[in-house]
Amino acid sequence: MFTHPGILLRLEELSLLAVSVAFYQHLHFSWLLFALLFLVPDIFMLGYLANPRFGAALYNFGHARFVALALLAFGYFGTHPGAVAVSLIWFSHIAFDRAVGYGFKYPTFFKDTHLQHLN
Repeated sequence: MFTHPGILLRLEELSLLAVSVAFYQHLHFSWLLFALLFLVPDIFMLGYLANPRFGAALYNFGHARFVALALLAFGYFGTHPGAVAVSLIWFSHIAFDRAVGYGFKYPTFFKDTHLQHLN
């Protein structure tokens, strides 16, 4: 297993997904909110309607962990629990996407990702 980076990457992502969901549960946030917002980061793929380069940039912004973590820091240090909830949902979405093989997009085509070429 430790010689198969693809498997290791997916296991890491599943671990990050489990931890973010556990924190969400621990903080007693709404599961209805989780269900309603879980797929919202995929709205960033609408940039592909303009062109692949803009679509990739917008999609990658919406699926960059540092953005979700910045929102988490803002929510935590600014005592904004709603921002913490949204950031954990966002982080969970990113981890789920990467666990199933969706990665950052190259500006060539939607199915060209940093993890694999999707069929």
